[in-house]
Amino acid sequence: MNPLETRGKSRILLWVLLAAAIIMYGFPFLYLLLTSFKPPLDAIAVPPSVWPETWTLDNYVSALTREGVPAALINSVVTAVTSTVLSLVLAVPAAYAITRFRTPSGRVFIVAALVTRMVPTIAVGAPLIEVMRNLGLTDTSFGLALAHTTISLPLSIWLMASFFEAVPDELSEAAEVDGCNRLQAMWRVVLPVVSGGLAVTAIFAFLASWNEFLFALLLTSVRAQTTPVVIANFQSQFGLDWGGMTALAAVYSIPVILLTLFLQRQIVAGLTLGAVKG
Repeated sequence: MNPLETRGKSRILLWVLLAAAIIMYGFPFLYLLLTSFKPPLDAIAVPPSVWPETWTLDNYVSALTREGVPAALINSVVTAVTSTVLSLVLAVPAAYAITRFRTPSGRVFIVAALVTRMVPTIAVGAPLIEVMRNLGLTDTSFGLALAHTTISLPLSIWLMASFFEAVPDELSEAAEVDGCNRLQAMWRVVLPVVSGGLAVTAIFAFLASWNEFLFALLLTSVRAQTTPVVIANFQSQFGLDWGGMTALAAVYSIPVILLTLFLQRQIVAGLTLGAVKG
């Protein structure tokens, strides 16, 4: 067979598999979005229909005006932003020190960070409840952000360490020769180079907090309750309020989508950082 024909068929097969993967991944969200525009009775109809027969915004109005929903949205933003900032503030200097000093203790530390990432969330849930209660941080956004940081910090350290590894040591050494100390060299020279990697790490840290459910369920009750917990508690006289749940879930997805689109250039730059050396 002609090599060009073989390559063409392989490319077609690759595109078919890619399209199938996108459809399988995107269909649940598309179904959620379409369900959010259905009347309440159509949303629970059996058998279900994918396309709404009647389009309505009633689900969005009832979901967003429901008691506790606006406060939960604000709590989610505050908690996710706080957790992201804490993760970056702790992960950046830790990853920089590990990659620049390359000491045995640094290697042990980064492996230990990976091991903590593998621990199931439920395993540390009960101890965290007691810790937060003793610190007086139960049912507070800051306490929940601290808990979320335990999830995102190990991954943030690993990501930033991989990005720092792609930066030549000569860059920071030149900055130190010009009068910068190590911290200034990291802040003024190295961080601007890995700004794409910083954006990628921030996205993952933000998502880890934004999508987290278990800690939010265990550590909050009223004041600091986040949107995932509120969505899970949607009830109606027919059982679960699928229309309201899907409407609020669709609204809850908007900030992440906008954030990803806003940082897409930095994300692409971060993902390709270090791919070409020379």
